Amino acid sequence: MEAYLLDWANLLLRWLHVITAIAWVGSSFYFVWLDNHLIRPKSPDLLEKGVDGALWAVHGGGFYNPQKYMVAPKKIHTELHWFFWESYSTWLSGFALFTVLYLFNASTFLIDQSVYAWTPLGAIAAALGFLVVFWLVYDGICRTLGAGPEADTKVGVLVTVLVVFAAWLACQLFAGRAAFLLVGAMMATAMSANVFFWIIPGQRKIVAAMTAGQPSDPIHGKRGKQRSVHNTYFTLPVLAAMLSNHYGMLYSHRWNWVILVLIMLGGALIRHFFVARHKTHVKGLPDPWAWAVAGIVPLLLAIGLAAPWDRLNAPPPRADAPAPTLAAVQTIVQQRCVMCHNEQVNNKGVMLHSAELITRHAPQVYQQVVVQRLMPLNNATGITEDERALIGRWFDAGARP
Repeated sequence: MEAYLLDWANLLLRWLHVITAIAWVGSSFYFVWLDNHLIRPKSPDLLEKGVDGALWAVHGGGFYNPQKYMVAPKKIHTELHWFFWESYSTWLSGFALFTVLYLFNASTFLIDQSVYAWTPLGAIAAALGFLVVFWLVYDGICRTLGAGPEADTKVGVLVTVLVVFAAWLACQLFAGRAAFLLVGAMMATAMSANVFFWIIPGQRKIVAAMTAGQPSDPIHGKRGKQRSVHNTYFTLPVLAAMLSNHYGMLYSHRWNWVILVLIMLGGALIRHFFVARHKTHVKGLPDPWAWAVAGIVPLLLAIGLAAPWDRLNAPPPRADAPAPTLAAVQTIVQQRCVMCHNEQVNNKGVMLHSAELITRHAPQVYQQVVVQRLMPLNNATGITEDERALIGRWFDAGARP
């Protein structure tokens, strides 16, 4: 019953997390688009009000006229809407999901004894430490180098180095699946912390000064804008890391940290293409397709690196070679799978303790063990490549009983 309830908690929290993430990413992308499409007006009445950028848009049968004030308007005549709960609810639901799935099952999901052997308590402390330490180091880089000449370049280079190092370290300490997720979680934590510690407090100071009839310090807007730009470049790498846990071919690879870095780099470059395209579109310049190509290159490298070259180059089985028998498959399943898929413990509702059940679940076994290589989880039972290949040949031959 406990496993059943945890599955429901996993489902509902994952559903909530996806919904809130859509809201956050959607609003973030919209405002990045908006910032790059607002044009300084020529109308005297708008300039007199302090409007620095405006545009007209149509959606859902209505016309909209967004306007931007670089520091603050002289007066706000209607209710002011704050965009922060999209960020906070995404992080809170994500951390709750991480707690239920990974921290409560650290020995299963966080730890791979063949990678690094430590206690569940140590793994939990290290995982939480990743979230905190990454934010502190990232924030320190932004504080010390975030202003002055070439500030964006310096910060960008150092943060990239930090992410690469964190990806390498996570893959040396945790199970590959957990390591990928943890790298995404630490970047997402920094994104939400940017909103909580910098963007919203800066905006509150501007509103307070405006309400008191005092001039607003533009530094708050500049700092908030800088962190917001970082967040938009983090978005696609974070999404890639979060989705990766469904693809064992990525995180189970010996060079898993390199694959993760390549995928995240591709995501960041593709995101830059869209940001740059917004700007060129307004200026009437050609689309910056070079950035899109630059983003595709790391993805192609990741695809090539993760390819199962050993299996692709292996000699094909002899035409007259007999297909593996169900008995041979059952021997492997009994040794590698049944401890988690039996009558008493049937994870995901799958039981494999009899030949009949193995045949019934043959497509699932093939997908999970051979194609996606997700099971056994973190290869806790030590299944070999030859055993995966035997199951694959048995299924290809018709999975006959």
